[in-house]
Amino acid sequence: MSRIKKLLSIGFISLAAILLLAACGGKESSSGTSKDSKNTLEAIKDNDKIVFGVKTDTRLFGLKNPSSGDIEGFDIDIAKQLAKDIAGDENKAEFKEVTSKTRIPMLQNGDIDAIVATMTITDERKKEVDFSNVYFEAGQSLLVKKGSAIKSVKDLKKGTKVLAVKGSTSSQNIREKAPNATVLEFENYAEAFTALKSGQGEALTTDNAILYGMADENKDYQLTGKTFTDEPYGIAVKKGQSELVKEINASLKKMKSDGRYDEIYKKWIKEDPEQ
Repeated sequence: MSRIKKLLSIGFISLAAILLLAACGGKESSSGTSKDSKNTLEAIKDNDKIVFGVKTDTRLFGLKNPSSGDIEGFDIDIAKQLAKDIAGDENKAEFKEVTSKTRIPMLQNGDIDAIVATMTITDERKKEVDFSNVYFEAGQSLLVKKGSAIKSVKDLKKGTKVLAVKGSTSSQNIREKAPNATVLEFENYAEAFTALKSGQGEALTTDNAILYGMADENKDYQLTGKTFTDEPYGIAVKKGQSELVKEINASLKKMKSDGRYDEIYKKWIKEDPEQ
């Protein structure tokens, strides 16, 4: 009988130990979950700043000024106004350089609070991040020399040479939209623009955001016609941060209603935003 009691005693002790460990493990797990799901908006308030991931090599949207070292552009000014509305002061916007490849990992790692970096809203990306409402209506367009007879994608007839970048969606899209035109592909946008200026083609096609930068660089060229694909830009935050998305959307709405958005658009794009 004493042996049975002893075995039962050992059993109870073992069970108690297991329950204790489980409880400790549960607390640790709960702590880990709390950290992973930390409210970004609360963190912004605590840190008294918003860290934005931005491009530094995209003319008109996010480009580092070699003289001052400051990053300037449409995305930068939008981010500053977001900081003004959400954190109370545009100077509370802090910027970190991102690329198309690094921006989502940096967001997931907590290096940045939000991405404002010419990022197209897609269903695939929605699986990884949450997006704000559209803040720039991007889409594929055409760049031509001023005075060109080409006014829209419909004018790309047989014999018309259109320049694009190898392997890009723009190259694929233009073949569908203008099947009779001849598409010449180049390694990058700089080479394609050089080819356009040297007369190797009548039009260059890619996202209007990139074309605006080229037109700004050389005043002899302009965008023509409206966009013929829909690739709108959104501001990305971590999945589940609905409070921050709500604040960003409220700020974007306020910017558009009080005229700040139009001012920023005209400053960088040099035209009125499409209504």
